[in-house]
Amino acid sequence: MKNYLLKFILTIFSVLPGAVSGQEAVDYVNPFIGVSTSAESAGVYHGLGKTFPGAAFPFGMVQVSPNTITGGDNGCGYSYEHTSIEGFAFTQMSGVGWYGDLGNLLVMPTSGVLKTVAGQPENTSTGYRSAYLKSSEKVTAGYYSTLLTDYNIRAEATVAEHSGMLRFTFPENKQSRIQIDLARRVGGTSVYQYVQIVDQQTIRGWMKCTPDGGGWGNGAGKANYTVYFYLQFSRPFDRHGYWNATIPENWSRKLEDVTSTPYLQRVSEAAVVRDLPELEGRHIGFFAEYETQKDEIIEVKAGISFVDMQGAERNFRREIASLTFDSVRENARKAWREALGKIKVSGGTEEQKTVFYTALYHTMIDPRTFTDVDGRYWGGDKRPHTADKFTKRTIFSGWDVFRSQFPLQTLINPGIVCDMINSLVTLAEENQTGYYERWEFFNAYSGCMIGNPAISVLADACNKGIRGYDLQKAYQYAVKTSETFGNEDRGYTTGQYSVSNTLEYAYSDWCMAQLAKSLGNEPDARKYSGRAQAYQLIFDPAKGWFRPKNNDGSWLEWPEEGRLSDAYGCIESNLYQQGWFVPHDVDGMVKLMGGKAKVLVDLIGFFRKAPSDFLWNSYYNHANEPVHHVPFLFNRLDAPQLTQYWTRYICSHAYHNKVEGLVGNEDVGQMSAWYVLAASGIHPLCPGDTRFEITSPVFDTVTIRAGNQENTFTIVAHNNSPENVYIDYMLLNGEKYAQSSITYENIVKGGKLELFMKP
Repeated sequence: MKNYLLKFILTIFSVLPGAVSGQEAVDYVNPFIGVSTSAESAGVYHGLGKTFPGAAFPFGMVQVSPNTITGGDNGCGYSYEHTSIEGFAFTQMSGVGWYGDLGNLLVMPTSGVLKTVAGQPENTSTGYRSAYLKSSEKVTAGYYSTLLTDYNIRAEATVAEHSGMLRFTFPENKQSRIQIDLARRVGGTSVYQYVQIVDQQTIRGWMKCTPDGGGWGNGAGKANYTVYFYLQFSRPFDRHGYWNATIPENWSRKLEDVTSTPYLQRVSEAAVVRDLPELEGRHIGFFAEYETQKDEIIEVKAGISFVDMQGAERNFRREIASLTFDSVRENARKAWREALGKIKVSGGTEEQKTVFYTALYHTMIDPRTFTDVDGRYWGGDKRPHTADKFTKRTIFSGWDVFRSQFPLQTLINPGIVCDMINSLVTLAEENQTGYYERWEFFNAYSGCMIGNPAISVLADACNKGIRGYDLQKAYQYAVKTSETFGNEDRGYTTGQYSVSNTLEYAYSDWCMAQLAKSLGNEPDARKYSGRAQAYQLIFDPAKGWFRPKNNDGSWLEWPEEGRLSDAYGCIESNLYQQGWFVPHDVDGMVKLMGGKAKVLVDLIGFFRKAPSDFLWNSYYNHANEPVHHVPFLFNRLDAPQLTQYWTRYICSHAYHNKVEGLVGNEDVGQMSAWYVLAASGIHPLCPGDTRFEITSPVFDTVTIRAGNQENTFTIVAHNNSPENVYIDYMLLNGEKYAQSSITYENIVKGGKLELFMKP
């Protein structure tokens, strides 16, 4: 009877997915949006949003979140459809596949007989993991809680920038426990760990994560980092100990190995030792045991560093050592209130506000700080450095985020953009490559995806007047990047992803030309402007479309499915989708394709044939990045009403206030940034160009604290409604305005754009 009553009370007072509302922007954030990796729901192996529901801090180093699974294509470590939790980790990735990584410092409250292995997700009796009451999950910006039903323990999490905190409410039990799995890592395992007793309620240590232990790309991503921690319990241990699994030196430790039955059997049979001052090993854990009274609270605070244990302790003492759980939670809320306050919306439905502010929240998780509170960071030369003029940042999902995420940050967080450029520059310098990585992860050059997106981010910032970095040095490394990774001597690229590469390299060469012009380097400007026309070399007039070539210049055989053939010269797309990517020369592209009238008919069909839910498909596939600019092409085809119609349609059909609320991977802020910009009524077609295309806003009023944050730019949609999605006419600062785009300069200097809507 008591259990049923408890469940009823928790259900009444919990916040369920889709039930968020409030008066402030921060109250609309629903971190449950996108927390699914279900390939079944997505209809494709890429899955859905892959976000995590736990506590995060704006662009912070630490994220404290429940983890339900290790690896596979569950890069975030959590998926809503899973029924058990293996612990609460202090680091997470947001919205990625490719096996994922992080999920380090896994803390789990337990009771009864000690178990040294997490066990199977569907059978919690096999390990220390626990089932949890779904209706008890409560999430807000900077906070998470749930009830672990196997142990009847309430778990709560909150976070600061470099540290995090867990609060566990225990039942009466003579053998309550908090255990810390130091080997645990999403996508594999840490390969070596160390833990030391500081005093009877404090430990410190580290976990070394290398490609040998899987992780990012199951090792192919070359992730090589060490997580240092300083962790304190609110109550001295009654007893403490370690477990130490014997893992043979010759055993492989990639994801498929560490999730295999023989490996898990070894971990379940780990030796348990007590009363040692420290322990080092290949698969170890630590536990503190207590005799608890009913509703007794024990808290765990931890500082994290990627430099050393002293850095972790310094982060801990500076941020949370003297604070209560509720104080840390309130500080996180204040930080999110300030961060989300950079864009204010009015009008629209409660669901639309929840989707908007959650999207804005998701755009402010990465690029995260990699710098300790004293300015130190771990460099690409595997040495500590000190940054005194910028914050070192990491997790640059370049191929995704150059399209919407970084253009959004140029408006509301230009300092973050400067930080990222400085971070890429110093990394290229420290590791002595002299070029930029396209998908950087904790100093690793993973080589993931294609193109030269860092050049796009640099050109976009430069042309918008965002400086704060050494432009000459940044350009020098951009030149090396373009010359190392670009269209081949024949002028185009061949091979598996030849069309995608040729088009993206042509665009990044256009970005190079813009950078050269900014520096007054006319010879380079002419060279790169010429190379930006490479897209013309792979256009087949006979087929009326782009097409891959062989090394000898002949066309690759045309497939039976034609433009709809997956992977025919393209990455994560088909020719129909990838072929629209000539953002830097739309007029030239349209001329090749037969003129505006012909292209308009083709583009209309491209959208009409897409499914209304925009899940993975062969036409307008909003679930993936290559087409994210395409709705704004209608503006350049003298059909702005179709940009207005389709962006409103995508906003209402591809984004929802529910677990399956993102039709594709969040991809480190990109999917959400598209919504934030489009729902506001502006979006770039070509980053590096200062123009934002104007479209139909979801909200009646959108106010942006742009640039230096002193000026505000307001977009007002008069007579806005679900039916009135079309712009009749516009006023800019009271004057008639007839263009379909607006410049960055006009936005950041402040003002008002009035849109008069009609059905």
